[in-house]
Amino acid sequence: MASSSSSSSSSLLLFLSLLLLLPYITSSNIITIPISHLPKNPHPDPYQHLSYLANSSLKRAHHLKNPQTTPPHTNIKTPLFSNSYGGYSIPLSFGTPPQTLPFMMDTGSDLTWFPCGKNYQCINCSTYLNNTAEVKSFIPNLSSSSEPLACLNPKCAMVYPKIHCPDCKLGSKNCTRRCPWYTYPYGSGDTSGSLLSETLHLPNRRVPDFLVGCSIRASDQPAAGIAGLGRGPASLPTQLAVKKFSYCLLSRLFDDTNKSSSLVLVGGKDSVKKTKGISYTPFVKNPEVPGKGAFLTYYYVGLSRITVGGRRVKIPYRYLRPDKNGSGGTIVDSGTTFTHMAPEVFELVAGEFEKLIKGYKRVEEVEALTRLRPCYNVSGIETPMFPSVTFHFKGGAEMALPEENYMAPAGWKVLCLTIRGDNLPVISSGPSIILGSFQMQNYHVEYDLQNERFGFKQQQCN
Repeated sequence: MASSSSSSSSSLLLFLSLLLLLPYITSSNIITIPISHLPKNPHPDPYQHLSYLANSSLKRAHHLKNPQTTPPHTNIKTPLFSNSYGGYSIPLSFGTPPQTLPFMMDTGSDLTWFPCGKNYQCINCSTYLNNTAEVKSFIPNLSSSSEPLACLNPKCAMVYPKIHCPDCKLGSKNCTRRCPWYTYPYGSGDTSGSLLSETLHLPNRRVPDFLVGCSIRASDQPAAGIAGLGRGPASLPTQLAVKKFSYCLLSRLFDDTNKSSSLVLVGGKDSVKKTKGISYTPFVKNPEVPGKGAFLTYYYVGLSRITVGGRRVKIPYRYLRPDKNGSGGTIVDSGTTFTHMAPEVFELVAGEFEKLIKGYKRVEEVEALTRLRPCYNVSGIETPMFPSVTFHFKGGAEMALPEENYMAPAGWKVLCLTIRGDNLPVISSGPSIILGSFQMQNYHVEYDLQNERFGFKQQQCN
């Protein structure tokens, strides 16, 4: 144990030393963006808060499995903050002069959008704010570089691949038709507005003609925009032509504080370098399903097995790999808080977990309140211990979760498993397992787009 503690301390000192050097790193191939904090904990009551997170994760899982179709649809480092609503956010600056707003970081979607205009409406957003006047909006009229996206602009086809512009001929200078109004769906609601060509300002790079959504309304969303980091043409990594991006997810203990880690976008020759100490697993080919184009946005990984307490959970193969209809497989999603599993998979995992628990009493009333299970009363136990949970990936990479990444406190001396069954009706398609951000606290995770692989290593992110 002493050796392990010494190693952890050395790693932390090395990490802090690197942070001190960051202001002096000027490579134009690396963009570092801070992950910023959003509204305070909407539910001080721990039961309500866990129930809220569990419910929002469920809605998100439902959407990722059944994505609605959108109607006619370099190195950079920035700070990354954790938030009590369950997500992580970054600040981005758009416009001339720049206007800086917070954006939820989302690897499960593509479009980057901000609340837009003085009359922006956030419907059913009282969960996050007392009144929508507190929402920080982008004001296009204050930016000299803001332009509505034309229908003939090639960037319009990033959102609408089969766009048809009536009465407009390619190359025509007289066509005033705009790119269509968008409605972009999410698990807990949607957002709608118009597409703009705008200038994005990053810590060491200025990006003109960036495609961004100007939303005038949203429903059931965090009081901020969303930065889409998915695999589609409109996403932040694709538009910036980066070859790799990574981030380190702060512990939930730092929710709504000024503590931050970083989102790092890497391009050029720097993307070739392998990160020291990281374990990689290849991305799995995305299923191409008619009417389910959103599946192409996701980051599928080859989860080969799950062990609980060292025992292999006997999960049928059909849940571990996506088939031609897009049913099955595992995706990584920063926008989902708690890891979600198809009911059949969850029952197997939770069943193995429960079999190995000795001496702790189940607290079913807390399970009903939090929508998590199993929950156990650990009163009188100084150091509660639970069976280990490990995700094993193709290629040999293993993610052995620290206990705080899968057990969460629910009130006084009660701990609950934060892996959920989606409890949805039988669904014909969609990923069986969605790896959420709660399980990846204090992990450095890397999306190596050039080499088509996902990497991770455990480290202190603060």
